[in-house]
Amino acid sequence: MKEDVSKPATFAALAPLRHPTFRAIWLGAMASNFGMLIQTVGAAWLMTQLAASADMVALVQASNALPIAFLALISGAIADSYDRRKVMLLAQCFMLVVATVLAIAAWYDALTPWTLLGLTFLIGSGMALNNPSWQASVGDMVGRDNLPQAVTLNSMGFNLSRSVGPAIGGAIVAAAGAAAAFAINAASYLGLIFVLVRWKPSLPASTLPRESLGSAIMTGLRYLVMSPKIEIVMLRSAMFGISASAVMALMPLIARDILAGGPQLFGLLLGAFGLGAVAVALSNSALRARFAGETLIRTGFLGFAACAFIASFSRSAPLTMVAMTLGGACWVLTLSLFNTTVQLSTPRWVVGRLLSLYQMATFTGMALGSWIWGLVTESYGASNALLAASVLMVAGAAIGLVLPLPAPPRLKLDPLNRWKEPHLALDIKPQSGPIVIMVEYRIGNDDMPEFLKAMAERRRLRFRNGARHWTLMRDLEDPELWQETYHLPTWTEYQRYHQRTTEADAVIAEAIRAMHKGPGKPVIHRMIERSTDWSANQHVTPKDMLDIH
Repeated sequence: MKEDVSKPATFAALAPLRHPTFRAIWLGAMASNFGMLIQTVGAAWLMTQLAASADMVALVQASNALPIAFLALISGAIADSYDRRKVMLLAQCFMLVVATVLAIAAWYDALTPWTLLGLTFLIGSGMALNNPSWQASVGDMVGRDNLPQAVTLNSMGFNLSRSVGPAIGGAIVAAAGAAAAFAINAASYLGLIFVLVRWKPSLPASTLPRESLGSAIMTGLRYLVMSPKIEIVMLRSAMFGISASAVMALMPLIARDILAGGPQLFGLLLGAFGLGAVAVALSNSALRARFAGETLIRTGFLGFAACAFIASFSRSAPLTMVAMTLGGACWVLTLSLFNTTVQLSTPRWVVGRLLSLYQMATFTGMALGSWIWGLVTESYGASNALLAASVLMVAGAAIGLVLPLPAPPRLKLDPLNRWKEPHLALDIKPQSGPIVIMVEYRIGNDDMPEFLKAMAERRRLRFRNGARHWTLMRDLEDPELWQETYHLPTWTEYQRYHQRTTEADAVIAEAIRAMHKGPGKPVIHRMIERSTDWSANQHVTPKDMLDIH
């Protein structure tokens, strides 16, 4: 499909739908989500018939969330290393097969509680593989200006399905049983598979070999460790997942035990939750323009606390549905803002891994919370579990006083693309190394405090983009002479390091260069490290022992 970029981008909530590829995949994903939610109703209600314990019912929600927690690092690395369209296609086909097996097993009454959880876990594994590639592709489809609206539209699409899917799912389960719900879910994957087969994205040609999976995972973790503002997002999202999961995990028990209803009421509660989510999704752009991110996050925590508190004592189905509407609104408000903050703070080369880490934080919290609230319910009842969760949500809002959500930076995260490979006197192979880079600066005494401050930021950027063993030294005999050194394991990794440098990174480099007093630019030496142990270098020729300048 060819993107139509002739129309000017706007900040309207539906602006991303102007992009044909995004629109087609969004509609296909919404149909798939519709089937998934019907299956969720079937699985949760079937578990109430297969097992009497509350913790087994809560584990249905956990079995969907755990794969995302377990596989996030791997799926994020895959999203950044492989063709994302093919990854999504593989994931959708896998979920189609598993959903078909689940429907057949339910039809022949061959499901046990643990078989149901296992097959649900496998479907969740397909989602875990699919989600980072889909979310990382959004920015490429719609551009940075429309990214917040596109993230919100993804949430809205899911919750449009949620607003009617569960209610329809409840009716299907009541009329035809869980097997029919599972069969509809299997069929729902076909539309998105068709769209993905037709999509032919324009991918930039890579001049470097693909990173190994292990290296890609470690690079993503290193980027996170060297990005303290994103770490705050991860912590807050995990806190939200732990506390908010109580409402989602215990909703079947709210319908059955607190409100004395059946699968139709369960579906209506999920539908009310979805309607609230859709309502806030349509107004999300206006809310983001008017209020600070931390204000919206605290509102989300407190609103969800009110939802859980009302659900804990209400015996009125309409009142509980109002509470669920509030909960759905706060769910989308909070999670879409977390997601957008991560995407706007991350360059494209690592966005799949950071999104997967964000999902891991959120869904680990949800899986852990689902298990905890199931155990609490088993011992103290669903009402007390919901009351305890509401208290934890208030605490999550209070954490914002100490660790507020960082505002999305106004940074240019496109690749800098200024670096040109130098002419080398040695015949360096892609795997030759370690490569040692030495940069010499001349800095006056008056500029030294500012220089040290800038170099501290440069150290963080060097490590974040893949450098190792960074040092800064000052010459004892010539105090104006400073030397920065850092290592890369191979020549290929040195090339990859420069491909990762963004326009925002260049701001620090230019500030440091402006303080340099030399007649020209800072002097750069590129060297290859060699051992002096003859037994370790029998294969090295005298020519290879020369340093590269």
